[in-house]
Amino acid sequence: MSVTPTRENTAPGTPPSGTEQRRAAPRAALLLIAVAIALAALNLRTAITSVGPVLDEVTQGLGMSAVGAGALTTLPVLCFAVFGGLTPLLSRRLGSHRLLVLALAAVTLGLVTRAMAPEPWLFLALSAVALSGGAVGNVILPALVKQHFPHRVGLMTTVYTTGLAVGTAIAAAATVPLEQATGNWRIALGSYALFGLAAALPWLLALRHEPAPGDSREALGVRQVLGTGIGWQSVLYFGTQSSIAYIMFGWFAQMLRDQGLDAQSAGVMLAYLSALGIPMSLAMPSIIVRVRDQRPFVLLFVTAYLVGFAGLWVSPLNGTWVWTTLIGIGLGSFVMALTIFAVRTRTAEGTAAMSASSQSLGYLIGGAGPFLFGLLHEVSGGWHASMAMVVGLVLLNLVVGLLIARPRYLEDAIAARAAKAG
Repeated sequence: MSVTPTRENTAPGTPPSGTEQRRAAPRAALLLIAVAIALAALNLRTAITSVGPVLDEVTQGLGMSAVGAGALTTLPVLCFAVFGGLTPLLSRRLGSHRLLVLALAAVTLGLVTRAMAPEPWLFLALSAVALSGGAVGNVILPALVKQHFPHRVGLMTTVYTTGLAVGTAIAAAATVPLEQATGNWRIALGSYALFGLAAALPWLLALRHEPAPGDSREALGVRQVLGTGIGWQSVLYFGTQSSIAYIMFGWFAQMLRDQGLDAQSAGVMLAYLSALGIPMSLAMPSIIVRVRDQRPFVLLFVTAYLVGFAGLWVSPLNGTWVWTTLIGIGLGSFVMALTIFAVRTRTAEGTAAMSASSQSLGYLIGGAGPFLFGLLHEVSGGWHASMAMVVGLVLLNLVVGLLIARPRYLEDAIAARAAKAG
């Protein structure tokens, strides 16, 4: 199967790049790779969302201090930033398939060994090992979609993001039942390593289909991406949506409880908010890639956010299901941010570079959101200042979203900058 750029991502009459001409995969191998992408996506969040439901048991069982618990909850964004930024370099040196096998090995090894860790510091260190694999997968999977399925970016982004949402939901929902059934939080946390083993097997088979190394002159780095306006727009779009999402997942239930909702109902609303990510992942990518200009989708997500937050602010307990549904629709901006990496680039190298820069810096912005939200709540003694901060993030997301959604391409911006400098 000859792999060439999509019509949307290639100017009329533009010949395939040297790297794309070299890429070929037997048709039978594409199904294997599609399944492998879906299974890999299941693993990208299990190290994170499996801990929260049994955090009390983990901290008590390890004798972990409050500082250690805080470090554990902050560790994901730090690992995503550091290891995500290194992924394009590692991919060029090792190959994208081999790198993903190593990433899945890190997830599997980290999940198994941290479940046996006797000391808090070792649990944190081994959590970092598992999270490093997830960070690499975050960046490399969009590039693999672009590389192997340039004519099916929307469909395969749906597969990837849905796998991500399903893995996140399973780890969040199944950990407590597993802990209760086994009487051991270590077994509950370690069991998710089975996902990693299942995902690694098809990628080991797919190693034979690793594309030949491309011309190093075609490689793009994070620094080149950040030298363009479109690169920074992608960073800020990913960062603002990530910050809003982290705030909602971390504080939504507590806000409802403070307004008078009982703990069980607040938990149900949070679970519903999280579950809305699955239909958004199923529906949105294929629709987003069908059009050249994605600005209407930006407006849709922002409108849903603003109406949902206004209802939550004014009447949180009347219409809670409606406000939660609207906020969940707004959280579809996460799917939009992931899809943009492929839509706004012409090559897999460009996709990987934009994904790395946006996710590494974007997750740092996202990680700061819940902290500042909680600080404003503590200082003000209420939720209005915190909610005003969220509205500000939504408006910033709107501005940068309208910019990044315009029909332009990263490689063109880099080439124009180089020509101007030369």
